[in-house]
Amino acid sequence: MPILRMMPSGIPYLALAALLTALPLSALANDYPTEARVDYVLGCMAANGNSYLTMQKCSCSIDVIAEHLPYDTYEQVETVMGMQDQRGELGVLFRTERGMQDQMQALHRAQADANLRCF
Repeated sequence: MPILRMMPSGIPYLALAALLTALPLSALANDYPTEARVDYVLGCMAANGNSYLTMQKCSCSIDVIAEHLPYDTYEQVETVMGMQDQRGELGVLFRTERGMQDQMQALHRAQADANLRCF
């Protein structure tokens, strides 16, 4: 008869493994730092009204975006969006680079889904 090993909390390892495999992949791959989530929610609230209901909707929105995009991609798009306003060749590069435009389109699709699901 196999010995069932227990974690310090009393949960068998097998039960924990079954629980983790039941989680959606988006929950396991959620790598957005809290600071990035708070920054998004504060910006969203500033644009949509500073109420408790808006905070809930904005929190939902960043959660949906996190389901669509890994944090690295989100961070790159945020950088691109900030750099597009630059004048001269640097700004042109960020406005016209195809790979960057594709990433921005991915963020726009994620935001559209978030608007449908949360607002």
